[in-house]
Amino acid sequence: MSIDNEKTDFYHSLTKQAQALIGDERNLVANLANLSALLFMSLDDVNWVGFYLVDENELVLGPFQGKPACIRIPIGKGVCGTAALNRTTQIVADVHQFEGHIACDAASQSEIVIPILSGRRLIGVLDIDSPIVERFDSVDGLGLQQIVDVLQETIC
Repeated sequence: MSIDNEKTDFYHSLTKQAQALIGDERNLVANLANLSALLFMSLDDVNWVGFYLVDENELVLGPFQGKPACIRIPIGKGVCGTAALNRTTQIVADVHQFEGHIACDAASQSEIVIPILSGRRLIGVLDIDSPIVERFDSVDGLGLQQIVDVLQETIC
C-alpha cells in the first residue's frame, strides 16, 4: 500500500471518529474544542491545531491545542487571513517563504489552513502548524477538508 493510500485510509478513519465525536451536537464551540483535541492527538508532527472564527474583518482565536497563539488576525493577512479572504485551502511547505506570514510560534515551519463555510458565509478557519518543513500535502488537504465538511454540516 502506498503512503498516499495509507494517509487516505487514516483520514477516512479520522473522519468517522469526528462524526462520532460530534454526533448531533450543534454547539460550535463544543465541536471546535473536541475536533482540535482529536486532531492534535491523532496527527503526527504537529505543534498547533486550532480554529479562528470570523469577527467582522478579523479572525479571532477559538478553541485550540498547543502553545498560546495570536488572538486576532486581519482577514487577508498571513496564511489564515489569506485562506479566509480567498476561501481556499492554503498549504504552505515553508512558512518562512510565505510573504506576510504571522509567526505565533517560532517553532512552526509549515502550515495548512482550511476555510469553514456555512453556505457561502465564512465562519472561520482550521489552522494546523508543524515544526517540520513540507509536513502537509494535497492528501492532508483532502483529508482535513472531509473533517471540516463534518463540522460544516452542524453549522446552522
